[in-house]
Amino acid sequence: MESATAVAKPKGRQCAICNERRAALKRPKTLQQICRECFYEVFEEEIHRVIVDNQLFRPGERIAVGASGGKDSTVLAYVMSELNRRHNYGLDLFLLSVDEGITGYRDDSLETVKRNEIQYGLPLKVVSYKELYGWTMDEIVKLIGLKNNCTFCGVFRRQALDRGAALLKVDKLVTGHNADDIAETVLLNILRGDIARLSRCTSIVTGEDGPIPRCKPFKYTYEKEIVMYAYFKKLDYFSTECIYSPNAYRGFAREFIKDLERIRPQSILDIIKSGEDFRISTSAKMPEQGNCERCGYISSQKWCKACVLLDGLNRGLPKLGIGRSRGLNSDHTKNTKQANGTKNLQSKQCGSLDF
Repeated sequence: MESATAVAKPKGRQCAICNERRAALKRPKTLQQICRECFYEVFEEEIHRVIVDNQLFRPGERIAVGASGGKDSTVLAYVMSELNRRHNYGLDLFLLSVDEGITGYRDDSLETVKRNEIQYGLPLKVVSYKELYGWTMDEIVKLIGLKNNCTFCGVFRRQALDRGAALLKVDKLVTGHNADDIAETVLLNILRGDIARLSRCTSIVTGEDGPIPRCKPFKYTYEKEIVMYAYFKKLDYFSTECIYSPNAYRGFAREFIKDLERIRPQSILDIIKSGEDFRISTSAKMPEQGNCERCGYISSQKWCKACVLLDGLNRGLPKLGIGRSRGLNSDHTKNTKQANGTKNLQSKQCGSLDF
């Protein structure tokens, strides 16, 4: 009679942290094989340590979370809400969204944010390009095409977030910029030779000299880990890319970063560290911050970039503000003085708030 021998099934690799549960994933940042529970714990703890070590917040502060409905901002809203409760930060949290007016993209993602408002119990404020600038991105793209549309959207969005934060009367704005984003920005600023932005793009807090400081709790958090966290936690987020962004210049830097990460995951943090270690020569002339003469927003020129772009749109010359040509603002000032007596009543300043 053939003896029945029990064959033990292989248990699989154990979690490298707790050594109790079975590993469920390989961590992109460290390549450790760990279980879900340990992944949640180390992911959240690293963000908590970044917040505490950099003293990003003080008890009682009102904090706006920039919410687009995408994976980064959805995970940021969830984690900020969890850490605020768990570690008793004492913060009043709000969701802040910008409606750029992109049919089939932003209208759908805003529905996700509205669900997040209910899921996380965080009040939501939405500001739109149409109400602030008199234009939607659909209208702008129809006028200028797909070549420079990201320039308009990036400038308008940055200012729209500040204006929305001012309406909420918050102390700080937190954004979901992750380690991949910051590494890309370092490379882009090197390629552009943009010394001013290179000197501040790795700062975890920016805009301290402006209306509302911005914080990046995800500064050292890998994009792949954010995706894993959202997936395993089954968070409700919108995953479609902007329909107008396939040709964005940043996309080339992003692909390069991904190639480096495949070869050596640590390279993302190395690029950020390199950006932090850059020292700008004392002889380099840096732009002096002031305020826009037209809308009052922070600017190193007489007119802020948003006003320059908006003026071009309203005058039917949308390419007027594209590029970094010297003397652009002085030309605008000259033209404004000449047309002062017959001001175009249809021209709308970039925002209705005073800074």
